[in-house]
Amino acid sequence: MLNAVETHRNLEIIRGASLAFHILRCQYRVMDKTEENSGVGVLDKAVAILSQLEAGPASLSRLVATTHLARPTVYRLAVALEHHRFVNRDARGRFILGPRFAELAGAAGDDRLLAIATPVLTALRDHTHESCQLFRRQADQQICVAAVDRPIGLRDSVPVGALLSLRAGSSAQILLAWEEPERMHRAMRGAVFNVTQLSEVRRRGWAQAVGEREVGVASVAAPVRGANGRVVAAVCVSGPIERLGRQPGRNLGPAVVAAAQRLSEFLRRESD
Repeated sequence: MLNAVETHRNLEIIRGASLAFHILRCQYRVMDKTEENSGVGVLDKAVAILSQLEAGPASLSRLVATTHLARPTVYRLAVALEHHRFVNRDARGRFILGPRFAELAGAAGDDRLLAIATPVLTALRDHTHESCQLFRRQADQQICVAAVDRPIGLRDSVPVGALLSLRAGSSAQILLAWEEPERMHRAMRGAVFNVTQLSEVRRRGWAQAVGEREVGVASVAAPVRGANGRVVAAVCVSGPIERLGRQPGRNLGPAVVAAAQRLSEFLRRESD
């Protein structure tokens, strides 16, 4: 049986997927009896299946009945969509919209997020007197999409566009901690942190790292959530261990969380 945490996570995925598919549907005319086909038959059929799943979970038989497609065709397309994570299955084996839609919706919000990221990071830099960055996941790596450096003195500088490993660092912990278990475990192969540490990250709402990504560097990160509640980015403060200490989260955690929440609230307002 699903425990409470898993059930809540599944509900978040379904709500996020439904929102994301509704957005995508507005940009692509879903095939039905009154609309013309796009001319790409396999795509029309796949979208017809997804359109039915927007209403909620559906068995294979129900999809066959509502799409008026052949059973082998529906099965083949549903399994293919499941492989690419556009479709998932619930505890009863019924097809539902998958988490990939929520991820695409988060990526679509990049421009809005970046528009406010620099002012928020600048305020965080001025408060902490350390370099601040915003990271997003990109495949099996993380990419710095915004950064504001400490103006003087010894500092940790991460250029915008820099690709870093997901196996070390506080931002990597944030980007993985709320992932689906399968994706989390796959990305964590060879990581310097473990599942127990990520569980603690979820509990307290921030992550810290000391000498993980680079010798002599400490950091603290917190999650930025999209309108669907999924983690779409990580706000990070980094600097020399000599200044941040061996437990940087104790002092910097609240400020980093507050900055991440400002970005999250902005994304929620923008989606209304």
